[in-house]
Amino acid sequence: MPLPPRSTDVVGVDPDRPDEAIVRETAHILARGGLVALPTETVYGLAACADEPAAVSRVFEAKGRPATNPLIVHVASLAAARDLAEDFPPAAESLAARAWPGPLTLVVRRRRERVPDVVTGGGPTVALRVPAHPVMLAVLHALGRPLAAPSANRFQTLSPTTAAHVLRSLDGRIERVLDAGPTAHGLESTVVDATTTPPRVLRPGPIPLDLLREWLGADVTARDARVDEHEGPLPSPGMLRRHYAPATRLVVVRADALEEALRSLGPNAAVMTRRARALGGRRVVALPDDPVAYGAMLFAALHRLDDEGHEVLVVEAVPDDEAWAAVRDRLSRAES
Repeated sequence: MPLPPRSTDVVGVDPDRPDEAIVRETAHILARGGLVALPTETVYGLAACADEPAAVSRVFEAKGRPATNPLIVHVASLAAARDLAEDFPPAAESLAARAWPGPLTLVVRRRRERVPDVVTGGGPTVALRVPAHPVMLAVLHALGRPLAAPSANRFQTLSPTTAAHVLRSLDGRIERVLDAGPTAHGLESTVVDATTTPPRVLRPGPIPLDLLREWLGADVTARDARVDEHEGPLPSPGMLRRHYAPATRLVVVRADALEEALRSLGPNAAVMTRRARALGGRRVVALPDDPVAYGAMLFAALHRLDDEGHEVLVVEAVPDDEAWAAVRDRLSRAES
């Protein structure tokens, strides 16, 4: 197993046409058991060869992640996903045909001889995804092996949507970052458990519930699947109630209670709202009043505010409807 590097190599790549030599070099690093942060269309992922237990163990070590919290395995095609599954049920087939490559993760029963225990925490299922980002796909094709790739950050901290965010917590812990600029969706993938009938959403994300229902022509369970604590392996990553959190304390406040809350929280509270407004000279970041655009900018805004040294981050609550489910989920976890 390679020793952790003293500093991380950062290599810029064209997000649409990554240089073949860089892709081959990166695949070689991974094949040797190295760790590389790669851009996806959701967030940057910390990749290791999923069929190499020693490399996967380094992912857990670099992130400080509990061994019972499983990883998403990224593959280059639906055929490659089927090869890792003991069973790929009709719901998984239907969703994969419509969403892959894309920001959808499917939980299915794993083929134990193909997916090591370290990837799943010893559990019976595996979370699979075919990503849409040209850089990640190019590396997968060059490598010819599946990649375990959780978000490229320390456990429970803000997810990275740029290479700079990756370096903030993992510099010196991993071999390389491929810098392809900001990610498109800015939120982690939608996770669907396809082993249940009907399928259930374990984590909301860029693919909304109404679209999942339309694709399946059937109901999809969307009750809160988050847990505070757990014994044994979780069925999927992204299920812990506290996650995606800044170092600065974060509170979510209803719009009609925002000014009152700020009076009680003092002058060194920064604010994130859905419209530009003056709030007593405080630092205010306005994000779009649209769930997709808001989600794409959320983590970048929280990273920026977290770095500014405020005592508390106050976030104006977003609407309580399905279109905002993924954003509400991330804010709730950041506040927990």
